[in-house]
Amino acid sequence: MIPLLQDRRLIIFDWDGTLMDSISTICRCLAHAFAHAGLEDRGEAQYKEIIGLGLNDALAVLAPEADEKLRAHILEGYRHCFFSTPAAAMPLFPGVEETLSRLVDAGYQLAVATGKARRGLDKILTEYPRVEALVGASRCADETRSKPDPLMLEELLDHYQLPPKAAVMVGDTVHDMEMAVAAGVLPIGVLCGVHNESRLTQAGAQLCLPDPRFLLGEKEKPQ
Repeated sequence: MIPLLQDRRLIIFDWDGTLMDSISTICRCLAHAFAHAGLEDRGEAQYKEIIGLGLNDALAVLAPEADEKLRAHILEGYRHCFFSTPAAAMPLFPGVEETLSRLVDAGYQLAVATGKARRGLDKILTEYPRVEALVGASRCADETRSKPDPLMLEELLDHYQLPPKAAVMVGDTVHDMEMAVAAGVLPIGVLCGVHNESRLTQAGAQLCLPDPRFLLGEKEKPQ
């Protein structure tokens, strides 16, 4: 394991762009949602910037002029696109299942903190029962406060009855890093998702890895 995992007991993962290769699907569904609502496409760059936030917080950034009725229409389009997308379009990154399994075998507790809604995360987890069995707890943006507010992590720490210094947050966006810093949890960035090393470091990442497999240490990284 990498040295920063020493004396840590809980590893909390973001989902999209960290464990799952779903960024392109999210951008496509957002484009569909705006077209569904009769609005101008915001473009992939803007869509990527809000990945990790809850949908309501994302729309506050992407469509601040939208009233409640229009936001509901956008959300309707997004959910229709997302829930009709086949699982094969959103694969886990290579080695994720094996990496999570090795971390559990090494004695770590695993959790997920995601901007997804509970319904969305549960849909995905049913496609990956092995991952679902390895993840002991999860928090979603529609059942707590959205990133970068630290409440999501604080609730997971309460669940495991652990102090912040016992936990690590692994994510691909500045929202993940800022949330970890605010919660007093060690932030580790991965470069397989949205934001680059410079942005993750500026947001507080203490280490940036190419992908989650490198948590095991390069010599142990699954092929």
